[in-house]
Amino acid sequence: MRNPLALGLAAMLFTGFLPDDLGAQTISFGQPMVPGHSMVPPDTSGIALGAPLVAPKLPETLSPMAQTGKRAFDAKCAACHGENAAGINGTAPPLIHFIYEPNHHPLVSFLSAVKNGVPAHHWPFGDMAPVPAVPPGIVKSIETYIREVQRENGIPG
Repeated sequence: MRNPLALGLAAMLFTGFLPDDLGAQTISFGQPMVPGHSMVPPDTSGIALGAPLVAPKLPETLSPMAQTGKRAFDAKCAACHGENAAGINGTAPPLIHFIYEPNHHPLVSFLSAVKNGVPAHHWPFGDMAPVPAVPPGIVKSIETYIREVQRENGIPG
């Protein structure tokens, strides 16, 4: 037997009719996006275009897989996402940010982003184009590098 309440909510979501008090900006779990929430990007208006968006601390050492990932990141990702994944204002977001914690952006998100690109959804920098010729194993090493730097910066893994 189907739950009529769930079907009604699903229909409202599908058709775009939501009660006003739910707010237009929500994350995938239905929590409102409020300033200071980890899924809301910070205001970047005071940062010069082309400047890094964050200043990540780097671990003293990286695992061998993360070292491979750093080399691949530097070759394939840093032109947009900045040195050490710090982001570049006006170009691409920092991956060393709570928005990209593993519970919100797991490995499958990175794999999909590289293969298919990503429509803009958290940051106002436009869509990410696919990055051709990066095999899944290399994407995994890039993710390992990102996760090790994230942990050094207090982002839970």
